[in-house]
Amino acid sequence: MRPDAVILYGPPAAGKDTITAALTALDGRYVHFDRLKVGANAGAPYRAASADDLDRLQAEGLILYANERYGNVYAIDRPRLDDITTAGRVPVVHLGQVAGIHALHAEYPARWLTVLLWCPREVTATRARQRGSTDVAERLTVWDETKTDLAAAGVEVFDLVLRTDQRPPDEAAVHIHRALTNRTRTVPPVRDKVD
Repeated sequence: MRPDAVILYGPPAAGKDTITAALTALDGRYVHFDRLKVGANAGAPYRAASADDLDRLQAEGLILYANERYGNVYAIDRPRLDDITTAGRVPVVHLGQVAGIHALHAEYPARWLTVLLWCPREVTATRARQRGSTDVAERLTVWDETKTDLAAAGVEVFDLVLRTDQRPPDEAAVHIHRALTNRTRTVPPVRDKVD
């Protein structure tokens, strides 16, 4: 049987880190998938890698998805997913590109629960300022790119849609946990959830 795994997709400051923390507090099987990062300030919640490391892993076919953002490269590697799933744990992967969702669904044999976390643009701006981000304008540009990406994707990509400005993180985590354990599909129209 394929292992369970979760994808949290959404724009900057949509609550991916906060909801992942709530999931890990709810059930110890959940674990944040720490992507490889090539670039500045590569530390938790990422695993630092060099460009050579990334090239080697790509040559060996072990990189499932990589993207560039904020002047860095972020990658999802098969060995780390294997480590988590063979230990009986549930990886929680953060993404901001639908292409990454498709890559994981196609390339990694898991029972993926794909969750859209959404908040309005002004909420992203407020949250970014509250957490001391110095690149709020760049994060808002990424919010715009995420909305465009989402509009092109269609609702069938997601198993669950949650507005993080309308429910607390603990409640969102419970919804995700129930959806994963019950394998239910609750997909309201994206246009009703995304502004």
